[in-house]
Amino acid sequence: MMRTTLGKLVWGTAFWAVLSVATAGDILLIEKVEERQSRDLPGNGLTMNEVESRYGSPVEKRPAVGDPPITRWIYPDYSVFFEHELVIESVVRHSAVVREAEAQGGS
Repeated sequence: MMRTTLGKLVWGTAFWAVLSVATAGDILLIEKVEERQSRDLPGNGLTMNEVESRYGSPVEKRPAVGDPPITRWIYPDYSVFFEHELVIESVVRHSAVVREAEAQGGS
């Protein structure tokens, strides 16, 4: 009986340790994304011409899909989504957040 209780205690402790590490990692990634989102990204309502003149040419311009047409421009650290000719969202790329976190020593 003592052995069973000890086993449950060990497994329970291990479970909570793994869960807390995973949660801490998720929180750090969320904080990094929020930090990156506060940076200078193309704002909603800008035209394609305004984005290109302010931020330069994208690495890739994906063709429009759907109705209304949604176009995605890919920059090294973020993507910009357009509906027709206007920005509807700018999103920091996961790889940019991870790369920055690694450059800062994983903090």
